[in-house]
Amino acid sequence: MTTPQDNAGIKIMVIDDSSTIRRSAEIFLGQAGYQVVLAEDGFDALAKMNDHKPSLIFCDILMPRLDGYQTCALIKKSAKFHATPVVMLSSKDGLFDRARGAMVGSDAYLTKPFTKDSLLRTVSEHTAQALSK
Repeated sequence: MTTPQDNAGIKIMVIDDSSTIRRSAEIFLGQAGYQVVLAEDGFDALAKMNDHKPSLIFCDILMPRLDGYQTCALIKKSAKFHATPVVMLSSKDGLFDRARGAMVGSDAYLTKPFTKDSLLRTVSEHTAQALSK
């Protein structure tokens, strides 16, 4: 069983235009000991990535200006962050959305509203992979 101290060095970015979703993720991840970086949209996220160097990114699909697919594609094309796992967030649990996410390089898909357990399970799966690379 991991303790919050075990997760202290792991930064997770949550990109979502919903303040409710950002706040929920921040609370759940913070309680588990992770460092959390919040971004309101793709532009905000891309501006913060160099400073924060997240180990894992959760990215909403439906956002103004730069949607989640475009944001994920830009992250995956980046020399610095191409190996960083990106988990798409969507209120739709559709096959099309999952396939489109996979096409732009996303590593997983999480349906909103997520539970604390599903969020932390996704984090532990993908941070374990990232740390073993």
